Amino acid sequence: MSRNAKINALLLLVVAALAVLPLALGLGDHKEEPFTGADAEAETAITELQPDYEPWFSPLYEPPSGEIESALFALQAALGAGVLAYYFGLRRGRRQGAARAEAAEAAEAHGAGADAAGAAEARTAESESGTSTGSRTGTGPSLGGGSAGGPGA
Repeated sequence: MSRNAKINALLLLVVAALAVLPLALGLGDHKEEPFTGADAEAETAITELQPDYEPWFSPLYEPPSGEIESALFALQAALGAGVLAYYFGLRRGRRQGAARAEAAEAAEAHGAGADAAGAAEARTAESESGTSTGSRTGTGPSLGGGSAGGPGA
């Protein structure tokens, strides 16, 4: 098992423990709603300390039930995870593409394989005969209609 696989398995175990342990140990049994969010906890604490407190503003949208509120929160979390996954995937793809391009340049520079050598010979022959349609080998400007370089151009 590789080092990364061990780390991933350990992280998965920790996440599972964080999800299961509060339920197994009964950490929220003394409350009416044991696993409410921090907003609800803060609202309860404020009303206990200052019963006549008036909020400065009201929410733009109040979901009709806690289930819909949870669903919207889960949707928001999923969209955020999707954006992060796209970003990290894009970074990894660019890094792999750069590594492939670098490897191809190194292989071409070292003349690896018969195909690379044959392609180099073909380019040399084309440039010597003046029939190349690729880059120009001449030094003067082309006036059109003729070859791109060579003597008399």
